[in-house]
Amino acid sequence: MAILELPQLYKDVQAEARAVGEQVAPFAAEADECSEIHGPTLAVLRASRLCELTVPSAYGGRFEQVDPLAVCVAREACMKASAHLDALLALQGIGSYAIALGGTETQRRSWLPRVASGESLAALALTEPEAGSDLKAITATLRPSGTAGEGFVLSGRKSFISNAPVADFFTTLVREPASGEGEEDRYSVVLVPADSPGVRITPSPEIIAPHVLGEVDFVDVPLTAEHRLGTPGRGFAHVLATLSVFRSSVAGAAVGLMEGALEIATRHAVERHQFGRPLARLGAVANLLADSWGDLESSRLLAYRAADMARQDPATTLDYSSMAKVAATEAAARVVDRCVQIMGRWGLIKGSRIEQYYRQARPMRIYEGASEVLRLGIAGRLCRDVLEAGATPAERGS
Repeated sequence: MAILELPQLYKDVQAEARAVGEQVAPFAAEADECSEIHGPTLAVLRASRLCELTVPSAYGGRFEQVDPLAVCVAREACMKASAHLDALLALQGIGSYAIALGGTETQRRSWLPRVASGESLAALALTEPEAGSDLKAITATLRPSGTAGEGFVLSGRKSFISNAPVADFFTTLVREPASGEGEEDRYSVVLVPADSPGVRITPSPEIIAPHVLGEVDFVDVPLTAEHRLGTPGRGFAHVLATLSVFRSSVAGAAVGLMEGALEIATRHAVERHQFGRPLARLGAVANLLADSWGDLESSRLLAYRAADMARQDPATTLDYSSMAKVAATEAAARVVDRCVQIMGRWGLIKGSRIEQYYRQARPMRIYEGASEVLRLGIAGRLCRDVLEAGATPAERGS
């Protein structure tokens, strides 16, 4: 096997996802302009087996545990074909992983098989109007109901929640106020069925790359201990575990976007002639193509490596997934910008595939961890690793 070549298992997953993408291709441009669920795209995804990648095999999934590398290569193929398809697949795992990790057997058997088949759509409710990267600032609050038993009441608003208008359940990060003097608030995760009394969904503002988003208001939603996911106060552990498994797949999606954009621009550069020769033979355009290919392939290698590290030990490799996410999404912005430049006025046509890629690249540097925030963690990990390794003999002068 060649160094860094994907094992056949993952090539098969990649081929499977590409075949699904080919089915979506005839209506991908339409789907990617939808801020509501695009029915034909969802139907194709449900008819495929790709959602099985997001759930453990004991509950209808493909692998014993969710495999980050499999999700990464699948998202790469899906994003190249359609951002709408990619989002639908990704959110099945992002929204349900806390159930697989910390749910009771009843919760797992109730929800995960339906996630694996695509029958139920998942959502992860973290961000709020005043809490984005700083999740400790959330105000959605879980309080005892004051009635006999173990009842609770959930109140608050979650904002810009993917899948909100169509989700069957919300995996929700909440604050639980301290119960005594000297104690601190704790953060927990609860599973809120979308049809619970008091759950109200309204549209989020439209964004530059249409996406299924909604504002979720929890108006005194009644919950019980059976709605908890995992141990109270361990909410951030579940959030970090989800990111550890799925963040590297954002890098995979960025690779797919780059590949799609670069193929369009390359065909244009080969077929279009100016000054008596193909654009690709003009030095300035050739430089743009070469730099873009380098960005694409280096991002692909880092995405695969980070996903494989997460597959082996997700708890200790989140910084590598963050590194891959930053590198690939920032590269995607550069690559798609170059591709528009190569295509000139043809790259500016509204609704064209290259113009869609251009808009879709921008949010990737913000969602699931803004680049600037992730760089803080990456730099911190670098400093710790270097200091723990100690000085080299050359640095000590010996």
